[in-house]
Amino acid sequence: MKTSHRVSGAALAVLAMAALTSCGSGSDSGSAATGPVTLEFLIDNSPATVDTAKALADTFMQANPTIKIETETRPGGSEGDNIVKTRLSTGDMADVFWYNSGSLLQALNPAQTMVDLTGDPVLANVAKDFLPVVSQDGKVYGVPGGTAMGGGILYNRKVYEQLKLEVPKTWADFTANSDKIKAAGIAPVIGTYKDTWTSQLFVLGDYYNVQAAAPTFAQDYTANQAKFATTPAARAGFDHLAEVHAKGYLQEGYGSATADQGMKLLAEGKGAHYPMLSAQLPPFVATMPQAAADIGFFGIPGTDAAKNGATIWEPAGIYIAKTTDKLEAAKKFLAFVASPAAADAVTKAVPPAGPYRITGAELPDDAIQAAKDLQAYVDEGATAPALEFVSPVKGPSLEQITVAVGSGLTPAAEGAAQYDKDVEKQAKQLGLAGW
Repeated sequence: MKTSHRVSGAALAVLAMAALTSCGSGSDSGSAATGPVTLEFLIDNSPATVDTAKALADTFMQANPTIKIETETRPGGSEGDNIVKTRLSTGDMADVFWYNSGSLLQALNPAQTMVDLTGDPVLANVAKDFLPVVSQDGKVYGVPGGTAMGGGILYNRKVYEQLKLEVPKTWADFTANSDKIKAAGIAPVIGTYKDTWTSQLFVLGDYYNVQAAAPTFAQDYTANQAKFATTPAARAGFDHLAEVHAKGYLQEGYGSATADQGMKLLAEGKGAHYPMLSAQLPPFVATMPQAAADIGFFGIPGTDAAKNGATIWEPAGIYIAKTTDKLEAAKKFLAFVASPAAADAVTKAVPPAGPYRITGAELPDDAIQAAKDLQAYVDEGATAPALEFVSPVKGPSLEQITVAVGSGLTPAAEGAAQYDKDVEKQAKQLGLAGW
């Protein structure tokens, strides 16, 4: 999934990584116990990451005056990926660094480039269901930076209250609600296809339902043994896109609308549903404060109300480079990052878009409603990570395909088949078995 500030997803080609000859993790000549230490912390340059890292570093240094955190920024997207990979492969990585969790992590060869934290007290407060996205071959390498975010439907709660609607738990309920909303003269679904990445949510945000119906889909898909076009639960996202267009649910001008315009339409009640990431909300609340309470979140509904849940995008990870000679101080910093105290510090700087992945870290009472709604799914154990966190296979053309399906230009079945073809090149570049 691309966000407005960085490219994520596994569509990037994997660069060959050379094993480091100097691991340096067995010594700690610059530990906190022997005098002042300076830790280098490499982060991406998105505003949310910069603000989060500053809150973490400042609060940690106040409690640990003998350890200084020097933060260095890098670009996002593929340029930033290449910087991280190059610095790891040459042994020039900062002591601690911020990078994607999930499938993109696998390309960094963590067993050779990062400190293994498996069983370490550093992980004591990390949510157990987060660990797989910072792991490889059963070894854990990172702690969560920031919060999870939901990928599903942002909705206008006032419209729902006005029309006496309940949050839908099946797709049939969703379309029934949408029919009532359309009859009331309000656009049932907001499309913002000028920002093409936004068109992917009905497909990518539906993965909770895919996993519920086909539990081995991620493994089978990665091994070229399952396809979107031939797996009904996986094709459903394309079907939803097509149906929303066919039923006239989209607002006028959806093809030229931007994500910012979509958020404004939603907050003003001119549109009722917006397939979107919850992370779009906190920055928007700064200009339209009422959106904090007026906009809620629900997972894309599936076919079975008893299995209702939501897809989440896990936060990035914070890792220790194997080349550090300040391991004790680095672990002390990561232990703080993965603590409720750190979550409290970040909350003051960056309004959370979803739940923290740290045991004991609570959302504030004034958290945006969408984050509270997402927390309820987490508390119920009714979440699944997006497919890009459990499979490295993500084709580069998905957003163009979903725009075409969502605009009625390409039938759903054809779009799903196009995407199955789209992923082949990347899977082969990754050298995956079966391709």
